[in-house]
Amino acid sequence: PKNESIAYPPSHCQHCQKQLTALELIPLFSYLFLRGRCKGCGVKISPRYPFIETLNALLYVIVFYINGMGLDLDTLFAFGLISLLIVVTFIDLDHLLIPNKITASILFWVVSHNVIQLLLKQSNLSDLLDRVYGLLLGGGLFLLIAIVTNGAMGGGDIKLMGALGYYFGFVHTLGLIFFSFIIGGTLSIFLVLFKIKSRKDMIPFGPFICIAAIIMMIFGESVIDWYTNLI
Repeated sequence: PKNESIAYPPSHCQHCQKQLTALELIPLFSYLFLRGRCKGCGVKISPRYPFIETLNALLYVIVFYINGMGLDLDTLFAFGLISLLIVVTFIDLDHLLIPNKITASILFWVVSHNVIQLLLKQSNLSDLLDRVYGLLLGGGLFLLIAIVTNGAMGGGDIKLMGALGYYFGFVHTLGLIFFSFIIGGTLSIFLVLFKIKSRKDMIPFGPFICIAAIIMMIFGESVIDWYTNLI
């Protein structure tokens, strides 16, 4: 959102601009070693840094366990997608937008996953069509909502849902849509009831989509099987 590169200049203190050393870049532990303060100027480091690092690692462990504790292609790509979803969540919370570069990265990531699957013959054209249908379902439905509600759903949400629809395929995208609205509705009611937000405040929908996506990544098969047996 600030139009800054994530590669250059290298990681640095936002207050004194001191470039961080390799030891200061170790996730979580560097925060503990530094006692939550910059080694250069002593300014307090936000606890948000270790929180996000811990959250990312925890989700990696859960997905690793769910996928049979093997570092196969699907697991590695799931790791990357989780990190991108965390980035989307916190940027949308702060700025009420999802940058196009992030959604483009997600789409590139999930398409690359499918292309490699096709090359390794772990997937087929039928699966490819299912993913395209998922993209059209997710992105198309949210585009329709945006048109009907005169912009209540943002362009970033539409692109994010389209990219995730490609990753999940048609049936699982139905679950993704369901959970995103259930989570969004429940948390929004909670925020209004406890006066954290008013009815007139804008509440970003991107985080709800990301939470729903992670739920589907972890419990998607179980949810679909349960619903199939139910009907």
